[in-house]
Amino acid sequence: MFGNFIYFIVALLIYSTYQPSEQTNFAFLDTLIFFFSLILLFFIFCRRQFTRIARMSATHGRDVLDQQFSSALTRQSILAIALFAVDIYVLNLSSFLTGIWLFEALPTLEALLFMALFIGYLAIVWTNAHDAYRQIYRAEITRQAYVASNIAFSVPVLLPWLLLSGVADLILALPFDLPRQVLTSPEGETAYFLFFLFAVAALGPLIIQKFWRCRPLEAGYYRDRIEALCRRANLKYADILYWPIFGGRMITAGVMGLVGRFRYILITDALLRILSPEEVDAVIAHEVGHVKKHHLLFYLFFFIGYMVIAYATFDLIVYLIIFSEPLYRFVFMTGISRTTVTTGLLSLAIIFNFLVYFRFIFGYFMRNFERQADASVYGLFTSAAPLISTFEKIVAVSGHSPDKPNWHHFSIGQRVDFLRCCEADRTWIKRHDRKVLVSIAIYVATMVVVGIAGYQLNFGQTGKHLNEKFFETAILNKISRDGKSSAGLYGMLGDLYFGRNSFEQAATAYRTALDIDPESAIVLNNFAWLLATCENPAYRNPEQALELARKATTIEQSPHILDTLAESLFVNGRIAEAIDAARTALELAKSNRAYYSGQLKKFQAARVDPTEK
Repeated sequence: MFGNFIYFIVALLIYSTYQPSEQTNFAFLDTLIFFFSLILLFFIFCRRQFTRIARMSATHGRDVLDQQFSSALTRQSILAIALFAVDIYVLNLSSFLTGIWLFEALPTLEALLFMALFIGYLAIVWTNAHDAYRQIYRAEITRQAYVASNIAFSVPVLLPWLLLSGVADLILALPFDLPRQVLTSPEGETAYFLFFLFAVAALGPLIIQKFWRCRPLEAGYYRDRIEALCRRANLKYADILYWPIFGGRMITAGVMGLVGRFRYILITDALLRILSPEEVDAVIAHEVGHVKKHHLLFYLFFFIGYMVIAYATFDLIVYLIIFSEPLYRFVFMTGISRTTVTTGLLSLAIIFNFLVYFRFIFGYFMRNFERQADASVYGLFTSAAPLISTFEKIVAVSGHSPDKPNWHHFSIGQRVDFLRCCEADRTWIKRHDRKVLVSIAIYVATMVVVGIAGYQLNFGQTGKHLNEKFFETAILNKISRDGKSSAGLYGMLGDLYFGRNSFEQAATAYRTALDIDPESAIVLNNFAWLLATCENPAYRNPEQALELARKATTIEQSPHILDTLAESLFVNGRIAEAIDAARTALELAKSNRAYYSGQLKKFQAARVDPTEK
């Protein structure tokens, strides 16, 4: 089930790292046909996969069926992610929504729309998997309840992002400058993120338990027993709730909440129905162990640790992508937009970074925290025998193999073996606690080093010099290595020099690029912008800027190129023509419309006051 969390976060990363292109790959009608055709093919493929597994239930053992079902579920979920990525990067679905006022004012609404689309893809998987699930695990659960339980269990992982992004949209939409200035500054963004992360971690359980439709455990024998155990452990909590996940048919329990006032103990109906009172005590003791060992707080810090790593490595990933030789050849051979290719590969790199971190680092701590919580039973009882028998019942009822691997906790067989070692020798508990403590110390030290390095790369002079040197060296090496001239490379070199105000070197690089390819629209455009807007008057040449901009527009009619033409007309005093060009650029723009609108207003204001330039 925890794998669903990863799927949702990956889908969110796919969407959030995409930069909408101004031109889509297909016309609107063609896009619709491709979109619905892919959904139909996906549905048919899922149905065939799980129908085959359901038919195998009459001839194969439960272990084989469990392995086949789990593998198919993983494959289809990954295919759902791939289909979602095609919607974003190939069909450019979000590009068709640019210009819609509501989505521009509250971008989180558009993101929610696409997250709903991804939920729909996973719902197709779960809908087709239901029959096989019911036959293999002999689970009397309706298709609707099975799909709804999967959605209900997984969707709350989006809650922090939803609140963080939604409230930020509202703040930015308000007609007050101070909140916007604070929120858009690096310090304000960091403070806002940390505040909301801890706020959601503290208050989120209150929302989640209502979303899951949990209900209080009724007064009686089991509630009295659990309350007595919590008092004995000095554990504060808000309530003990029934957890209706998968109809309450799973033998499981949980605890959520950093603060006692918003902490909830969750138990399923099957747990109370199948386990003995002593076994229920052992399960609750395990959950108490998570709280006493502060595992929930550590999980929060591990999430912040991922943000630190992502922040520190982002620029390096971008550089490696942009200047990798295979990418460069691919872009220039196919003619695909460099922005589209690099943002797509950036998404893949970020997702890979995320998966490695959560699979190997976060997963390592989750497994060892689970083992630590298992051993916490000894803090309340003299023996872990009831917890061992609970694991054995889970194997018998679920149909899963005791040796089935899992990324977020050890297999049941491994957990039982560890508890039996603790039964024979309690020093195993201390050894494991020491292992966890040393692991956390190494993690913290590593995060401090990574954080300092990330700060230097992004804000320090070291990072600034490294960025410039990396770009320049990579381009010059590429030019030297190819043994032939490339207008694209010299154009990129000119962009680099222009960005760091080396205007003479930029102009030289642009001229070299145009000598090689006089029809390069991007070089014509960027050189024209330099000549029209350079802050050093010595390098301004309005007449040549207009000549280059006009030539660029005859090759490509893109908003940014028309904007350069408008600026070139403006600096030549041809205000009416500048307004016409700016208006056309705004009409064609599907993103960054606020900028193009500002340009148009600037030119219109100049027409009212002819002295304004």
